Amino acid sequence: MKCLILTVALAVLLSPTASPSDIPTPNAVGVANGHIHLNVRDVDENTKFFVALGGTTTKEAGVLEFPDVVVRLRKQEPTGGSVGSVVNHVGFLVPNTPESMAKWKEAGLHTEPGNRPEQGFVYTPDGLKIEILEDKSLTVPIKNHHVHFYVSQAEIPQIQTWYAKTFGAKPGMRGQNQAADIPGVNLTFSKSDSPALPTKGRALDHIGFEVKHLEAFCKNLEASGIKLDRPYGKLPNGVGIAFITDPWGTQIELNEHE
Repeated sequence: MKCLILTVALAVLLSPTASPSDIPTPNAVGVANGHIHLNVRDVDENTKFFVALGGTTTKEAGVLEFPDVVVRLRKQEPTGGSVGSVVNHVGFLVPNTPESMAKWKEAGLHTEPGNRPEQGFVYTPDGLKIEILEDKSLTVPIKNHHVHFYVSQAEIPQIQTWYAKTFGAKPGMRGQNQAADIPGVNLTFSKSDSPALPTKGRALDHIGFEVKHLEAFCKNLEASGIKLDRPYGKLPNGVGIAFITDPWGTQIELNEHE
């Protein structure tokens, strides 16, 4: 009986919560941004960090919401920070970068200046690098912006094409970098001078997308030759779930909230 209770409790703890109210409208193939999932040594410490950053706590411990993204915290010792993995960092927008950076520095967050006044960097206690960029037209204190992948120069066109084909991401440019847009997030691709490690086990363990008609979507993935790390199924709370890994080592969770 104790084992059964523990199993059910674990399933609830590891299940994605109900989707945030402001999940972006999905694209033509039914995909929108969902979440980033972090491995952390201390859930409370990281919760305080993301609250200081501007996130909103939810009824589930270790789950915080920002416009266009949910941050999920899992108590597990990370094998390293995000730098050195294929997802080098994630990015957020604020209305005034210098003001935000000064506030976070005073609050004791690990901050670094950028190459220009409208850019800065903040690091979580476990080494997730977060780029801060300025958008003066923003009407909220902070908003999700991008996931930044680092691959070899030769693979940049390939990864852009893969995300466009697999998730309907719209190819384009972000500054000097090739990129692709999914509702709620920009995927940016840059050159890495050394081989990047997979995300699994790192501070940023995986990224997550919301997918309409997920079961059919997974069947199409398999038909196109993409292996599912975790086949489609439903969690006890009714949320659809599956996992894949992109060819460069980014673990991706797929969810469907009904």
